[in-house]
Amino acid sequence: MDRTEADLGTQDIDQVSAGPERTMGSAYEYAVDAWQRWILYWDVMRERSNQYREHEAQKAPNVLQFDYELVMDGRSLPRPVNYALVKIEPEVTGACHPKDRPFIVVDPRAGHGPGIGGFKADSEIGVALNAGHPCYFVGFLPDPVPGQTIEDVTKAIVAFVSRVAELHPDSDAKPTVIGNCQAGWQVAMAASIAPDIFGPLILAGAPLSYWAGVHGKNPMRYTGGMTGGSWIDTFLSDLCGGHFDGAWVVANFENLNPANTLWTKQYNLYSKIDTEGPRYLQFERWWGGHVTLNAEEIQYIADKLFIGNKLSTAELVTDDNLRIDLRSISSTILIFCSHGDDITPPQQALGWILDLYGSVDDIRAAGQTILYTVHDQIGHLGIFVSGKVARKEHREFAHNIDFIDVMPPGLYEIVISPRAEGMPGGDFIDGDFVTSIERRTLEDIRALGVNSEEDERIFATVARVSDINLGLYRTFCQPWVRAFGGDHVAKIMKDLHPLRMPYEMLSDANPFMRIVKQWAEQINGERQTVAADNPWLSAQEQFSHHMTTSLNEYRDRRDHFIEQLFLGIYGSPLLQALVGLKASDRVPRTRPGIEPEHLTFVASEIERLRLHMSIGGAREASLRMIMYVNSTRAATDERLFAVVQRAWQEYASDVTLAVFKDIVRDQALMLTLDHKAAIACLPELLRNDRDRIEPIMAFVKEAVTAAGELPPEGKERLAELEALVTSTHGDTDPRSPLSHGYQRKKRPTSPGIPSG
Repeated sequence: MDRTEADLGTQDIDQVSAGPERTMGSAYEYAVDAWQRWILYWDVMRERSNQYREHEAQKAPNVLQFDYELVMDGRSLPRPVNYALVKIEPEVTGACHPKDRPFIVVDPRAGHGPGIGGFKADSEIGVALNAGHPCYFVGFLPDPVPGQTIEDVTKAIVAFVSRVAELHPDSDAKPTVIGNCQAGWQVAMAASIAPDIFGPLILAGAPLSYWAGVHGKNPMRYTGGMTGGSWIDTFLSDLCGGHFDGAWVVANFENLNPANTLWTKQYNLYSKIDTEGPRYLQFERWWGGHVTLNAEEIQYIADKLFIGNKLSTAELVTDDNLRIDLRSISSTILIFCSHGDDITPPQQALGWILDLYGSVDDIRAAGQTILYTVHDQIGHLGIFVSGKVARKEHREFAHNIDFIDVMPPGLYEIVISPRAEGMPGGDFIDGDFVTSIERRTLEDIRALGVNSEEDERIFATVARVSDINLGLYRTFCQPWVRAFGGDHVAKIMKDLHPLRMPYEMLSDANPFMRIVKQWAEQINGERQTVAADNPWLSAQEQFSHHMTTSLNEYRDRRDHFIEQLFLGIYGSPLLQALVGLKASDRVPRTRPGIEPEHLTFVASEIERLRLHMSIGGAREASLRMIMYVNSTRAATDERLFAVVQRAWQEYASDVTLAVFKDIVRDQALMLTLDHKAAIACLPELLRNDRDRIEPIMAFVKEAVTAAGELPPEGKERLAELEALVTSTHGDTDPRSPLSHGYQRKKRPTSPGIPSG
């Protein structure tokens, strides 16, 4: 039975009568808020355009948020380039320790201007300074020096690193060099031609193996094939008088994620307009600062790297006949990549290891220490821009760089875990995370995804088609294009580029935007925000979600179509035959071989290590025992190194980090070569330390248990060592566990040894 109005309670009557009013009120509140947000949004766009014009007017624009002083101008080098080395000034005088290894951050020149490695406090530069390291930055000017090449820039980086090393003669470690994105492969090239001057390399989001990827993902690797090769880069450069506009590279990045480009980034600003403006403008100042490359530079990048993929197989040779072979790098190499990176996926960051090596033994034979860490979801820019990543991964890298650097040759993964309350050895942990290093094999790299032999043939076909098309263009079209193009065409194309037009149109130079500014000033004084539970606001969020989902679906369908088209065209047996690929060619890529001199060196290193197993003292014995016991764990973490480092600094301060690294490397290789013989030699190493056996073993126990209780096999090995060394006899030396002298051997610059 229906209730009449008289039957309703007073509260019910109020709710019924207020329903329409409340609905209308919510709509009105939302409309006012939405209108105000809309005006404020366009006012931020106005500020962005003004900021862009101011940035473009600067002679040396950058987005660094730190004070700096010029150390070296690349334009003064024998082969001048538009790069420069600056020293970052810490906010607090004396915050950097003179003896600590310096850090050098090299910014990518991939369409944008410099400074992203230090555009806020939580950045690569910021965490390095906070860790007490002197810090330097390598940036560049918007326009290249006429005639400069990629090789010139590579040699300039070598000169910059040499200069930093000269400025820190008291440092017992070589400079750590961080290369972001494009700068990563540039730094790797530099370190391969001048390996003796570089310390650890941190390559963040850096592609080194350009064909690598997996089906259904990584659409950017198909770009070269879908344009018919690198002729398009030559065409654009010819139109612009020998210069290539970096905005075209940025456009490729933006096309990868249309949802973010066309909607999400702008909607995030609009929906959070009261708080998001400063952060948005800070990032846009870098994102809108496009730079130029020489035609020779972009052609080198396209032909020899992205399409030719010659870096990871040692096929690049400089003009002065230096082979660029990544196996020549003697520094520790740390690769930082992410599953969420659609520009440099893990396969492209790590695939070079599979291109160069057949096993971890081959890595040891090259004397290389390769570490990697793979983020679960961060995007390409987040690898070197995200404050959250800076506070975790980059902070851990900076604070544990010595630990990372002394790891013996091999392949490892860095795992960074939250610090648990009550964790053993907590006094040895600096910060909220614990860094551990776990041994890996090439199968772990393959598990991330690899190309099939057919994929290799397809990309080899692209490279050959690109060469043919480039030859045809240069023969029949280039003279005409160059006659038509020039600086006047370059200016028109620059001004009308789709990425620049929004910046140019919305500045104060547009009279209408001055009206927007006046409205925004008025709104800021009368701002009326909508309640969080407003139903119209909820509808707005649902619409935004629908837009994002729709654009993502479009992206997925587009990428699938492009991939199928790419595979269909370049997988055609007819096309492959026409470009000269034989059906019998299993793997069309040239893979580097092993030189006879290298095999001779490996044999001599094995003999040297066997002869030196019984040479040394308590230092060598202690470290050998620690590594022998700790190898029963799945990982080595910073707590063990902290114990060893403390003893080393207290009792063996005369030993530099480089010498300590040599000791660790030799002891690890001896155990890998013949662990039974290496352990049997311990009494001989301790012959002068009979009365120091107890403190020596106490030190070993403290180190191997710093990370917690040993596994059963580790306990057995520790007991085995105690029983063995207690039989030591001979003269005594009352010094510390690490004090027995070490005669540093002159190590060849060539690699170490394989196992077994």
